[in-house]
Amino acid sequence: MRQQGMRISYYLVGLLILALGITLNTKTGLGVSPIISVPFAIASIWNLNFGNMTLIVYCVFVLIQFLLKRRNAKLYDLLQIPLSIIFTRFMNLFADHIPNMSGAFTPRLIVLLFAIILTGIGAAMSVNMRLVPNPGDGIVQAISDYSNKEMGFTKNCFDVVNILITITVGFLFRKELIGIGVGTVIAVIGVGRVIAVFNRMCKQKMDAQSGMNAA
Repeated sequence: MRQQGMRISYYLVGLLILALGITLNTKTGLGVSPIISVPFAIASIWNLNFGNMTLIVYCVFVLIQFLLKRRNAKLYDLLQIPLSIIFTRFMNLFADHIPNMSGAFTPRLIVLLFAIILTGIGAAMSVNMRLVPNPGDGIVQAISDYSNKEMGFTKNCFDVVNILITITVGFLFRKELIGIGVGTVIAVIGVGRVIAVFNRMCKQKMDAQSGMNAA
């Protein structure tokens, strides 16, 4: 029972850290992660709430998963929707209290790097507990299974598609690049590295405390 409690705690704390990292990333103005670039661009162009727009996109991701899985889809997959509601409420909470950054490049870059570290740690903590997947991870897994392509390759392709959609939306409606920048490139490279380092340092201990060694 204690191990199950630790597992849920690690999962929820991971989501909280992930939401903080993603939100902090958007505040630097240096470019956001590919997975959230589309809702960020749409929210910026039409002055919509970023968290709410992310929720809508996540719900679309869940729908696509069901279309790809068809008979293999499970009601369990629908839990991604309430997860998305909680996750995006965290994002809105942080967004309300963290101001947008402007001015010198170096301080913004430092905050960006900190945001990427938080994003990687949060992603590792939540994914490692193997509970309800984040819709961004869930859709990549569904596409990977459907296409019989390796997960890492599928993730890279999905990132490229999101970036292309974001660029297209930005130039169509604002005639400028929105949400894509040096931060996007650093996020693509950096988040995976942070996850790898965090897992090397902490995963074994977390697995033991949460009972994941026996899962």
